[in-house]
Amino acid sequence: MTPPREPPTLCDAGVDGLPEVMTTMADAFDPVFGEAWTQSQCLGILSLPGVWLTLARIDDRPAGFALSRVVIDEAELLLLAVRPADRRAGIGLALLEHVAHAARTRGARRLFLEVRSGNPARGLYDAAGFRAVGTRQGYYRGRDGTAHDAHTLERRLDIR
Repeated sequence: MTPPREPPTLCDAGVDGLPEVMTTMADAFDPVFGEAWTQSQCLGILSLPGVWLTLARIDDRPAGFALSRVVIDEAELLLLAVRPADRRAGIGLALLEHVAHAARTRGARRLFLEVRSGNPARGLYDAAGFRAVGTRQGYYRGRDGTAHDAHTLERRLDIR
């Protein structure tokens, strides 16, 4: 029997967290789908008002992150990643709940995200109370040119 893991340590970070983000993204996102952001893209979004970065660590090493933003009363989860070795240990859910709480305290009433069709993280989002509200056909393009739909999901923050 595997001993239980310690819960992740979550902390908010700024541009100082980008090295962890880039390392985690390289491990977590399959390059076939081209979903990872560049460091320049992350740096650019972090400079905007209402954007925050949450890091997850296990034993003081990077395990995951969430990049989010809030505009007026709507929040958006822009990126969420958990390193493959740390998946299925509650890190993704801990990050989601942290983002939802942070968004609520920033005045958001709804939290949105987009997920590629076929992404196994969809089960996590469904379990966390998100529901489908739209589809963008062929929104994502894989490195091989294959189109993948984007599903827009929403979680009301005034209910949970």
